[in-house]
Amino acid sequence: MAHPRAGQPARPEDRDDIAHVVTSYYALRPDVHTPGQEVVFGTSGHRGSSLDAAFNEWHIWAITQAIVDYRTEQGIAGPLFIGRDTHALSEPAMVSALQVLVARGVDVRVDARGGYTPTPAVSRAIVAHPGSDGIVVTPSHNPPRDGGFKYNPPSGGPADSAATDWIAEHANGYLRAGLEGVERADVAGVTDPNLATYDFLDAYVGDLDRVVDLRAIAKAGVRIGADPMGGAAVDYWPEIARRYGLQLTVVNPHLDSTFGFMTLDTDGQIRMDCSSPAAMASLIANRDSYDIATGNDADADRHGIVTPDAGLMNPNHYLAVAVDYLFSHRPDWAGAGIGKTAVSSSLIDRVAGRLGRELVEVPVGFKWFVPGLQDASLAFGGEESAGASFLCFDGSTWTTDKDGIFMSLLAAEIQAVTGQSPSQRYQELIEQLGSSAYARIDEPADRVAKTVLKGLNPDAVTATQLAGEDIRAKLTEAPGNGAALGGLKVVTENAWFAARPSGTEDKYKIYAESFLGEKHLEQVLKEAVNVVKDALSSAK
Repeated sequence: MAHPRAGQPARPEDRDDIAHVVTSYYALRPDVHTPGQEVVFGTSGHRGSSLDAAFNEWHIWAITQAIVDYRTEQGIAGPLFIGRDTHALSEPAMVSALQVLVARGVDVRVDARGGYTPTPAVSRAIVAHPGSDGIVVTPSHNPPRDGGFKYNPPSGGPADSAATDWIAEHANGYLRAGLEGVERADVAGVTDPNLATYDFLDAYVGDLDRVVDLRAIAKAGVRIGADPMGGAAVDYWPEIARRYGLQLTVVNPHLDSTFGFMTLDTDGQIRMDCSSPAAMASLIANRDSYDIATGNDADADRHGIVTPDAGLMNPNHYLAVAVDYLFSHRPDWAGAGIGKTAVSSSLIDRVAGRLGRELVEVPVGFKWFVPGLQDASLAFGGEESAGASFLCFDGSTWTTDKDGIFMSLLAAEIQAVTGQSPSQRYQELIEQLGSSAYARIDEPADRVAKTVLKGLNPDAVTATQLAGEDIRAKLTEAPGNGAALGGLKVVTENAWFAARPSGTEDKYKIYAESFLGEKHLEQVLKEAVNVVKDALSSAK
């Protein structure tokens, strides 16, 4: 149930005490034997709040030293590109990381302007410099009290589980040893004159015309409203507009570490979730002022697309439209496939089938798209939570991490080239391929139940029907690459559901979709809960 003030402007009492958040970063030490205080890398790095002793100076020192050790073991000798977003803990954590990197003699590159650096700009830098790697200090769209720290290896994309498990294990070892073996040097902040620099903004913006038809956008005079949502893209949007002559307005160009300008998310928290109608309420309310309005989360690796005719698009709907458009307007992408996560809409499957392109379905997490985007066997990889990347016009790699900036610009390209908004294109798609209802719900689950669900065998599912249709597949591995789903997916002719344990909360998530309407979807969700419950009982 939504919070009563969801979608309404934040009040002073909704804001975090940033001084307390930053002080806790330095004052508290983690107890590595306490769940929630050890180093844990999820799909987007190590995240947590300093107030919970889940993200603090000791964590970052230990993680960075482990990354240095990992680089040595892997023979990575190139530069390490590091950037940060606008969360209050991001600059302190970046300085902590620099202390270790400098002490260990790593060739580290910081932003030449001393500014904030979106995730796609770091990924782009790594792709453009073979043999390099990077760190992005960001908790993405998480609340202001949180910090985040993620590692991108020489592939340019999110590190795979082998790397993150190794780094987490060694980081926790350093914590247990009281940081013995972790060296630190004096660093005078993120603009220390002794640090090597890299102009992330110029390099990223200067190459954008290799991947998006900016000339067409400018010629068509598409009116764009770009909301960085107080995040790292705040300096990128005006430079893109200036350099390419776009009719682009930076909506809400202010920086505030409390993010107090936000409307409250569905749960009543301040969260920079560009896929949430509640968090995007102010931009949606102003949608008639622009042909295309866009929002990005704090590190700009996700996108939200707002159109005058439909408001905020469902991320699944936009992904389907993007795939349909791109593969019809990128003639040099011959032979490349389409990547989607197991919980993304099956409308993408239908689009891929019509295009005659291979569909590669992978587990949740952008890391699974990295090899395909790197060798160009995938031209597009996208996930249901509003993150995607695709190749340059010539079929070369753009980024191997999510890019919310150019996905936002793609919406403007679609408008410019077709004369239709992405939401109008979506309506045409569903008229041709069928309309679906899609939803996600949460169910309570303790640590034991989540562990069982993560390692479930398909044989644990005894049901033969779901919502009146025969079950065609019971999956615990992704059909695209055979990797473990970390949960369960059940598929019928016109519907499916997937269940995955939460990495941070005592619950599991059920995603579901039906091409037979909302009532059928409700039935799918209801029966899915029972199917999962029975499967967990039989597997214990």
